[in-house]
Amino acid sequence: MAWTISSCTEDFEEINTDPNRIDQISPGTLLNPTIYGLASFGTDRADGFTFQIMQVALPFPSASGGVHRYEITESAGNSTWNTGYKWLVNIKEMEAAAVANADVNYEAIALTLKAYILSMLTDSFGDIPMVEASRGEEGIFQPKFDTQEAVYIQMLQDLERANTLFDNTIAMIYGDDILFHNDVDKWRKFCNSLHMRLLLRISKRNEMNSLEKLATITANPDQYPVFENTAESAILEITGVTPNLSPWGRAIDFTTFRSISDFFVEELNKLEDPRRQKFMTQARELDGSGSIGYKGIPSGYTGNESQFKFLPSNHNIALVQAPMISLMLTYAEVEFIKAELAQKGVISSDAATHYEKAVAAAMEQWSVEIPASYFENPNAGYDGTLERIMLQKYLGLYFNDTQQWMEYRRTGLPNLPKNDGMVNNKMMPVRFRYPVSVQINNPENYSAAVARMGADDINTKVWWEK
Repeated sequence: MAWTISSCTEDFEEINTDPNRIDQISPGTLLNPTIYGLASFGTDRADGFTFQIMQVALPFPSASGGVHRYEITESAGNSTWNTGYKWLVNIKEMEAAAVANADVNYEAIALTLKAYILSMLTDSFGDIPMVEASRGEEGIFQPKFDTQEAVYIQMLQDLERANTLFDNTIAMIYGDDILFHNDVDKWRKFCNSLHMRLLLRISKRNEMNSLEKLATITANPDQYPVFENTAESAILEITGVTPNLSPWGRAIDFTTFRSISDFFVEELNKLEDPRRQKFMTQARELDGSGSIGYKGIPSGYTGNESQFKFLPSNHNIALVQAPMISLMLTYAEVEFIKAELAQKGVISSDAATHYEKAVAAAMEQWSVEIPASYFENPNAGYDGTLERIMLQKYLGLYFNDTQQWMEYRRTGLPNLPKNDGMVNNKMMPVRFRYPVSVQINNPENYSAAVARMGADDINTKVWWEK
């Protein structure tokens, strides 16, 4: 899988580079490979990490160990670290080229994507290099770590600035971007929708006044436009036409030795949810003779697979066969944010309305139509609680990089079962450990960051969780 992503990225870079002007980078040259690299990596991480830790799916058979048992290896975050900093180099070059060309739209896009990448990094690790990152050409090979608070302050400032830079009277002229196809208004809405995500993430930190800022954004749609429908969402359409290929070189790898988790299946079963057939196959009798409905295996189970007298539901292989989609940030998420804000009284609009729009959009993004009677089910109708919103948000963030994990860490919801096979005292891990390469090559700054945070441990809460 890693080979495929690298290969596709190289194709993008070759196609988007003018060999006659290799020393003159245009602001748009690096945009498509960066979008593809971030989106495809997020989709890969959803499968390789988030599905397991958030009880969506698990390896099967799996007699011991594994992320679904909260066994997180020292190298678990390596790909997140390496991918994030790889694309930050592109974004830095893109931003510089945009400024040099006085192109405000590409500058705003660079600021938006920089915040997107930095949030992925800091939410996964905590303190990270930011100010001194990607400055090897200046001789800075051992960058200092910035606190997560400082990273968030910078991200929010960058998004605020980006929102003021976007200008839909100026055309994006450096090729067709693969995410929004040069629609400046959609890029601006992506910027502000990301702003909402990050403000909500730090809402426990009262000193940041994030809820007040969220109320301001929501009350001023002309000044802060956000996604208003699914068609505007930051969802990459992976066409299957080179270089825009599925991250899965072999789609069969997505379904080999896999099971859907019992928790995920049963929540969808309670809802009689039409997304089931989009997301998974039906379970079968042990001899494979007949279907027995949608049925999964408990995450973190003890013993071996012989205790299960059926063949569990598996992934739907079509999800990773192009044409396919890769979620970055959706309209459904924006409506879930508004539903939570209304439920908490931060904004005055109707929480139930936002909730129902969010659920419908979470289905629409997978080309699933919501049944007219869906909310008549007592398990589906809005009941005034954050628990109900967050359960549906969990379902709505399916296959959206690590967002289910981030939201669980922020809220403790949904209520995931704690099964006896789980290690780490059955506690949800809350961060990755820093890569060994960082410990070896940047020991002083690594040690300073760890001393501030408390420990380089999977149970060390980051700043916004405290």
